[in-house]
Amino acid sequence: MSKASQEAYRKIRAGVLSGHFPAGQFVPEDEFAQFCGLSRTPVREAIAELVAEMLLQRSDTNRVFVPVWSDEDEEEMFTLRAMLESHCAQRAARLITDEQIAALQSHCDFIDAAIRQSGEPDVSGFVEGNRRFHAGILAAAQSERLAQLLRFVVSQVVVHRTAEQYSRADMEQSQRDHRDLVNAFAVRDGVWASAITNTHIRRAANAYKTHRAT
Repeated sequence: MSKASQEAYRKIRAGVLSGHFPAGQFVPEDEFAQFCGLSRTPVREAIAELVAEMLLQRSDTNRVFVPVWSDEDEEEMFTLRAMLESHCAQRAARLITDEQIAALQSHCDFIDAAIRQSGEPDVSGFVEGNRRFHAGILAAAQSERLAQLLRFVVSQVVVHRTAEQYSRADMEQSQRDHRDLVNAFAVRDGVWASAITNTHIRRAANAYKTHRAT
């Protein structure tokens, strides 16, 4: 993408994740362009990328909207994510390098800083650190096919909303899972890494459903 398209992508993505663009509401290209302060050409390219990532969808009449996730959709997303990411962790444990393990430790440090800041935890920092950590595992797994499947399965909207509903205790538990994963990778134990990942994703699913029901 061009520099302008990348800027449009970042701004629209942030708008979707923050709830600025409500789920189910059609958004004209002109509105996206005005929101970004850019022309329609880079915005159109950014929209295409976000549609490919399923952060946006197009209707049968080619209108753009933020998708609405039903309870069943969300449960299926968490179930498929647990299956795929568990396999990803098991594969990564076999292929990961010492440098990649060190990078995962660095991402954990970044997340710790977001959680432990004075006052309320930095949710955006937690989400970004979490994204980097899981992206690092995916890179270590060395499977483009797996990467493509996860892009279709994982809704970043749901991931972000899950984090928004996390208490500090939830974030700290998530971080303990991350540290355990680093330990599993350090000894190249794929079975252990897979089991941690499955528990990690199912815990997130139940935290999401519990907080949403209150």
